[in-house]
Amino acid sequence: MTAPRYDVLGIGNAIVDVIARADDDFLVAQNMQKGGMALIDEARAQGIYAAMGPAVEISGGSAANTIAGVASFGARAAFVGKVKDDELGRVFAHDIRAARVGFETPPASDGPSTARCYIMVTPDGERTMNTYLGAAQNLQPADIDEGMIAASAITYLEGYLWDPPLAKDAFLKAAAAAHKAGRTVALTLSDSFCVDRYRAEFVKLLRDKTVDLLFANEAELKSLYETADFDSALSALRQDAQLAVVTRSEKGCVVASAGTVESVPAFPVEKVVDTTGAGDLFAAGFLFGHARGKDRKTSARLGALAAAEVIQHLGARPEVSLETLARERGIPV
Repeated sequence: MTAPRYDVLGIGNAIVDVIARADDDFLVAQNMQKGGMALIDEARAQGIYAAMGPAVEISGGSAANTIAGVASFGARAAFVGKVKDDELGRVFAHDIRAARVGFETPPASDGPSTARCYIMVTPDGERTMNTYLGAAQNLQPADIDEGMIAASAITYLEGYLWDPPLAKDAFLKAAAAAHKAGRTVALTLSDSFCVDRYRAEFVKLLRDKTVDLLFANEAELKSLYETADFDSALSALRQDAQLAVVTRSEKGCVVASAGTVESVPAFPVEKVVDTTGAGDLFAAGFLFGHARGKDRKTSARLGALAAAEVIQHLGARPEVSLETLARERGIPV
C-alpha cells in the first residue's frame, strides 16, 4: 500500500455557524428543543436570524470542524463539502483553507444558498442548533474524487450526510473507494435525533463493515440501541462495531472493541463557555492519533485535550495550535 497523501479526509455538510448567546426563555419562545439540532427551511432561518441577538459568523459543519482540528495537530487533512458561490460560501472556503485543509469541491453556481446553522448558547454553555442545509445537501457522488479517497489514511463521514439521498450515495461511494484502497472508514453518529431517523441503517453500516471506526456520544449510543442503560448499549455496540469511541462529557470516554474496553478521563476545564464542537474536536484528536499509529489510550487523550480546548471559548474550532498544546501537556504527537 502506498503512503497516504492525507492523514484524514472528511466529508460532510459545509456550513457557516451563526452563534449568539440566548437564555432559556428565548428557546421556549422560539419552540426550540434545548441541546438538540433541528433542520429548518429558509423562511424559518430568516425568522430566527431576525429574532436572535448579536451574532458571530464562523465556518462550521461537524466534519469540517473535525478536519480543522486534525490540521491543528499538524496532520495532512482535506475536506469535501458543497457550498454555493455566494458570500457565505466564500467565507467557508477561505476559513477552511486558512486552517491548512485541502478543499477542492467546486461551488454550486445556482440552487439554494450556502448552508448555515444558527446556534444559541445558553449561560450553562449548552448549544441548541437550527440548521438550514441549503447547498450542502446537494453534495453528490460526482463530488467524490476516488483518487483523493484512496490517498487518505482515514475517510471520516458525518451521520448528517444520511439525510439527503444524493449525499448518502456520495457517502457510500467514498466508503467503497476507501476500502478498495485498503484504507479506514470512520463515521460519527452526529446527533441522537439523526440516529432516531436512521437507526437501522446505521447499525447495518456497522454490521456490514462499511464503517470501521464509530464515534458516538452517550445519548447517541443509547438511541442507537433504544435503551436507557449505558452498559447494555455498550455491550450491543461491541458486538456490531470493529472499533468504537463513546464520549461521556465530563466522565471522559470509552474506547471499545469486541475484545477490549478502555476508559480514558476527560481533561479538566476551568469554565465551560460553549459546548459547540466538543464531539467534533474529540474526534479530531482521536483520528489524528489513529492515523499516526498511536495506541488507543493516547489517541483518546489527544481527543480529550482538543475537546477541552474548544469548550472553553465560543465557536467550534480551536483557537490555539493543538499540536503545541499536546506537546505542552506531554502527549506525544
